[in-house]
Order: sequence, then structure tokens, then C-alpha cells
Amino acid sequence: MAWRLIALVLLLAWTAPTCRARVRTDLLNVCMDAKHHKAKPGPEDKLHAQCTPWRKKACCTVSTSQELHKDTSRLYNFTWDHCGKMEPACKRHFIQDNCLYECSPNLGPWIQEVNQSWRKERILHVPLCREDCEQWWQDCRTSYTCKSNWHRGWNWTSGVNKCPARTTCRKFEAYFPTPAALCEGIWDHSYKATNYSRGSGRCIQMWFDPAQGNPNEEVARFYAGARNAGVMPQGIERLLLSLAPMLYLWLLGRV
Repeated sequence: MAWRLIALVLLLAWTAPTCRARVRTDLLNVCMDAKHHKAKPGPEDKLHAQCTPWRKKACCTVSTSQELHKDTSRLYNFTWDHCGKMEPACKRHFIQDNCLYECSPNLGPWIQEVNQSWRKERILHVPLCREDCEQWWQDCRTSYTCKSNWHRGWNWTSGVNKCPARTTCRKFEAYFPTPAALCEGIWDHSYKATNYSRGSGRCIQMWFDPAQGNPNEEVARFYAGARNAGVMPQGIERLLLSLAPMLYLWLLGRV
């Protein structure tokens, strides 16, 4: 019997680090493991223009924040003007979206591991405040695009994103008929449209007044607490279920 128990302990010891490696337990005040993110959030007093709300605690650098405001950024060689000049009122929302993605340390509860050449983590289903989503859609309705998912499928042969063959430039509302279609579809479900309002403590704000504090800190704490309360780490339950039959036989002395 002793050797069976020893074998079980060794098996658990070998598999537990694997399970832990798949789970991000640090959900608050963290930066993604991605192309331009800092390893840890910290002060960046000179963040540029629309990225300034994150200057007290940022995952982005000053140079990253400057690049985010360019029509074609060197960060990803991505241009907003793939179907002609994007309306300024529309473009400001994409700049703010990028500032949130690159600079915010409050997206931990929605960070997921990915296997991509340019990043190891992404965000998925971040609950976006209703006003942010609706205004984004409203201000972009008359701008033009050729795709409903900007995360993939571009023609990169020129070095920057171009519309793929057999696609047509149309107004945004043709590809995104509702605010939810825009917010959820454009970055492959990075965001989730919600009915929560700004200040509710239940949705992430792209836009906020830093003089009033960062409301996304409270939101991250809420979702981190909900995720951690009484929940086993991902992978542990499956491991225990798979070991149960073998453990039962071991205790009966049949293996």
C-alpha cells in the first residue's frame, strides 16, 4: 500500500505545476504578456493625449502612447484608413480603445493565454459600459471599412493592412448593424457589450476623468473576487476526476 500512496503523491506533484502554469492568479494591477506591454504597471507621467488617464499606473510606455495616436502606427503597421480617411470622431474611439488595451492594469480578470507569434496573452469578453459602446458605434456609422473582424484576415503583402480580395468598402453600419456587433465583433470578442452604465462598478470604461480616480479598479476587484470565490483553479477539477478511478483501485489494492 505504501508504494501506491507514494506513486500518487509523485503523480500529483508532477501535474500540479502544469495546472498552475495555465492559470493566471494575479488578476489585479497586472499587465498582459503581449508585444508592447510593460512587465509591471507603473507611473508614466508623460503619456500622450488620450492615454493620459492611465499615467499614474500604466502598462504602456510614453513612446507606445505616442504611436497609438498615429494614422498608421509602427506598433503593428495597422492603418485606420484602409477604406479612405476615417472620420476624426470615429478615430478617437479607436485611439481610446488602444489606450485601454495597451495601458490599463485593470484587465486581469479577462486575460487569457493564447498561442500567437506576437503575444502570449489577450483579453476576452471584457464587459464594456453601454455608453462607451453606443457612442463608439454612433460616431463610426458613417466611416468606411471592409471587414467585420479586424483581428484577422487582412492582406499584409504591402506591409500594412489592406482589404482582402473580394471585399467591399461600405459604411460601418453595413458591417456592424448594432452597437453590440461593433464592440464584440471588431476585435474578435475582446469586448462584451453590456447594459451596465458608467459608474455602476460592473463595466469597464474606456473614457473616464482621472481627476475622479480610475473606476476600472473597482470593476476589476469585483470580477476578480467573483472569479476566485469558491472556484477551483482551472484544470484541477479535470485532473481529480481523471485520477478518481485509479485512486479507487489503488485503495482496493487492485493495481
